[in-house]
Amino acid sequence: MTNQTNHNKKWSFFIDRGGTFTDIIALNPNGSISAVKLLSQNPDHYKDAAIEGIRLSLGVSKQDPIPANTIHTVRMGTTVATNALLEHKGEPTLLLTSQGLSDCLEIGTQARKEIFALNIQKPTMLYTAAESLNERVDADGTLITPLDVPQAHKILEHHYQNGIRSLAILFMHS
Repeated sequence: MTNQTNHNKKWSFFIDRGGTFTDIIALNPNGSISAVKLLSQNPDHYKDAAIEGIRLSLGVSKQDPIPANTIHTVRMGTTVATNALLEHKGEPTLLLTSQGLSDCLEIGTQARKEIFALNIQKPTMLYTAAESLNERVDADGTLITPLDVPQAHKILEHHYQNGIRSLAILFMHS
């Protein structure tokens, strides 16, 4: 199968890392497309399926470094992470937001299938707890309110002591 010639004369790789298999699509500089399918976990043969797929596509042995100057792009998605999100199997996570925005994800758009339902079924949030920090940067990057470091330390320490080791940060304009 061929595609239009890859103008940058370098390889491009598109990878889907799944729970069982990792699929690697390689676009050769001459425009041809090839595919490699590997077990996502195969420690007796390779440490990482994505890297092994790139090696196989380029014809590079395990002993030699991958020539980075021959690669234009590597794009990777993972159904492992997507499935973990969909199944709510991730680590307990703290969501940190700019002051006053900690409930925005929970509020969402207020769109509902049954607009007049009395018993509203809201989706379960992907995070365990949400906190706001006093900080703000405007859309141009100008500091409006510097981060309140003692407040941040206190909040982070509290949640760490309660077993949360994963953190998502969502600051306005940052």
